Amino acid sequence: MKLLDVSLWLLGAVLISCLVHTRGLRRCLISTDMHHIEESFQEIKRAIQAQDTFQNVTILSTSETLQSVKPSDTCCVTKNLLAFYVDRVFKDHREPNPRILRKISSIANAFLYMQRTLRRCQEQRRCHCRQEATNATRIVHDNYDQLEIRSAAVKSLGELDVFLAWIDKHHQDTSAA
Repeated sequence: MKLLDVSLWLLGAVLISCLVHTRGLRRCLISTDMHHIEESFQEIKRAIQAQDTFQNVTILSTSETLQSVKPSDTCCVTKNLLAFYVDRVFKDHREPNPRILRKISSIANAFLYMQRTLRRCQEQRRCHCRQEATNATRIVHDNYDQLEIRSAAVKSLGELDVFLAWIDKHHQDTSAA
């Protein structure tokens, strides 16, 4: 009987530890106003998507890369995709319209802020990158690299709502924290 009690206690401790660890990963990201980012994107979405000359090609959506991400990889994939947008997409896009450029800059600044938050989580060892997470983001990079740089940037900006919806879905507990 004592062995059963000890086993149940250990199992409970392990489950609580896993829950705390998973919740810690989810707390790594959102302390920014996602609603503001989504509004900024909605204001420019039509104009950006009108520039897209490859309507039948996708970078984020059809690969189902984001849909297959495990909860333990959410932090890493988020961190990698934020870096993808900041380091490649926002830098590769050339926008002549100042109003749209301001909205894109606002989104880029929010992404930079989220990156800093994730960097702190990584320093605290709460954001681990497994091979599956690295593979998921490599698919996105490969899709991007298959297009000419400017077209790929426009396509990725036009699909930003896919990434924002994914962040909302996978970090919804944190936005209230």
